[in-house]
Amino acid sequence: MEVLYEDNHIIIVNKAPGEIVQGDKTGDEPLVETLKAWIKEKYAKPGNVFCGVVHRLDRSVGGVVVFAKTSKALARLNEMFRTGKVHKSYLAISRNRPPKDADRLTGYIHSVERNNKSYISATPVKGAKEAALSYRYLGASDRYHLLEVNLETGRKHQIRVQLSSVGCPIKGDLKYGDKRSNPDGSISLRAHRIRFEHPVSGNLIDVTAPLPADPLWQAFSQIVSDNDAD
Repeated sequence: MEVLYEDNHIIIVNKAPGEIVQGDKTGDEPLVETLKAWIKEKYAKPGNVFCGVVHRLDRSVGGVVVFAKTSKALARLNEMFRTGKVHKSYLAISRNRPPKDADRLTGYIHSVERNNKSYISATPVKGAKEAALSYRYLGASDRYHLLEVNLETGRKHQIRVQLSSVGCPIKGDLKYGDKRSNPDGSISLRAHRIRFEHPVSGNLIDVTAPLPADPLWQAFSQIVSDNDAD
């Protein structure tokens, strides 16, 4: 587990693809429990350790995840996420170049529990929630294209379904239209950067997750570095 930032109230980690943030029906140990054990051992804490889940990433997605170490931070972060005061940037790799170099995508997303899949429509449908994101084309490697995505809303599988809707399914994402899975079961989507005011101190928190060592991601390392420096 890679800790990217920690203080008395929050801890931010770099989640690996394949990990689950919170417990589910698989029974696999979630990241929040791993983190509790890590905090307990590091600080020799007696009794139970508080660690609150603020937001989640899909199991197949890696990158930045924020947890709260105090109930005060958890309540305030929950409100900040709810009201859009947390800025999240993602990196996505697709086999296809998007139709525009930059665009804002909107629609209405509804999820079907039976097949754990989200669907998007241009007009409202029963049970659907409005969704919006913006993307920017960053560049290409020999075979793939890299996009930066900024979420305005946080719907289930939102980036996956919205990029697929413009002909850019994420590499490895069979559920939303890519041709082949990735060897490790991940999809080529990362929560790359998160920015927000600290829920207690008010200081700016700006944390970026390093790219994986995988050659696919490393092929874009210079492009990402230049983009982060802008």
